[in-house]
Amino acid sequence: MPASDVATRIAAAAEAGGDASVAFLRELIRLQQSGEEAVQARIAEAAEAAGCSVERRRYKPAEVQLREEFAAEAAMAAEERVAVLARLPGTGGGRSVIFFAHPDGEAFQPQHGWTHDPFAGAVAQGRIHGWGVADDLAGVATMVEAVRVLQAAGLRPKGDVILASTPSKRHARGVHALLHGGVAADAAVYLHPAESGIGMREVKALAPGQLVFRIVLRGTQPPTQEPGHTAFAHLAVNPIDLVPPVVAALRALDARRGARVHHPVLDAAIGRSTNLLIGDIRALGDGRASRVPPAVQLSCALAFPPGEKLADVQAEVEAALNEAAAAHATLAAHPPEVQWLSGVTGAEVGQDHALWHATSEAVRLGTGTAPEINPLHTSSDIRNPMVQSGIPCVGLGPLCGDLTQNGGRDEWVDVADYRRGVAVIAALIGLWCGAEEG
Repeated sequence: MPASDVATRIAAAAEAGGDASVAFLRELIRLQQSGEEAVQARIAEAAEAAGCSVERRRYKPAEVQLREEFAAEAAMAAEERVAVLARLPGTGGGRSVIFFAHPDGEAFQPQHGWTHDPFAGAVAQGRIHGWGVADDLAGVATMVEAVRVLQAAGLRPKGDVILASTPSKRHARGVHALLHGGVAADAAVYLHPAESGIGMREVKALAPGQLVFRIVLRGTQPPTQEPGHTAFAHLAVNPIDLVPPVVAALRALDARRGARVHHPVLDAAIGRSTNLLIGDIRALGDGRASRVPPAVQLSCALAFPPGEKLADVQAEVEAALNEAAAAHATLAAHPPEVQWLSGVTGAEVGQDHALWHATSEAVRLGTGTAPEINPLHTSSDIRNPMVQSGIPCVGLGPLCGDLTQNGGRDEWVDVADYRRGVAVIAALIGLWCGAEEG
């Protein structure tokens, strides 16, 4: 069937079923009050109703195999989780695809300060408000509704379509568990609303890697049992005095890397391809001005482009700190301690790839505009299929805002763009997998 005919039928079916798509998303928002398993059960039920076979896979995040990625045990979800895996088999002769999104959101905050009920799925001024609606219930709803729209259009994919609702928060690693558990396809698409303000007119096709770490500087408190240290301060090694040479070393490292490390897409977007951010500095004492703190902690994040290895970047950080200690007598006697908290490797899909062409055309058909590439979403989950399994992956989703994870209130997704998103993903299935009369 010609692609234009497929697109026309999908657009009509998406328009006719738009209210049902919105209703499904609102239902998922309300179900969160009953817990993640209730949300997952409804997703499984909807996928089955759309013609998919469904299975549930239980796993423990700490036991999931990883490539070029790590997280400190304290940062990881410890409890057993459930990933929902739905399959719509193709009729044959087409390419397969995995769509994935996460059903889990930020931990609920009773003192949230919202003006809308977080679990009502309120629609106001063209926006659906709800806890986790943009992070990432809209992504989950989009992939299920896209399959339903495809069926409503009387079409069947030639290639297999796999839907994966996979926990993600706190390094839950749901998609990793599936990828290393034998789930594979010719391509993958991560569905997540767009935080940048462009919505369905952007595609994430490049994700920089990110290394998150702490540096702890330990001093020596003065030899006294007095509660106040002021009179004895000259006998102490105040770890606050060790901060300047360490900050200087990190800034020098950042400058060297900025001059040496380049990626054409990142350089064109922001004029730089790597950055080292010192996001927080705090004394690990009791906060009293009259006492020398036992230690100071610096929290840092380093973004790096696809092509660099995680271990190489770690080694650069360690070398810079060792060099600083060697040049500073007091720091040499109290060397910096590095605590590696998490790390992921970057990945990308080039604009010459067939997946990019299919995605770009689906977006153009659904929005009337060719998409832009957003290369600045550091450590985006699009990296997972590429790094873990060598499966090309892009990401996209509807316009959203006020995300809870960013400290926002009344998190929302644009209704019209969400409906467009369902049509775009249904069209992408037709373009990538092929489609015929069902």
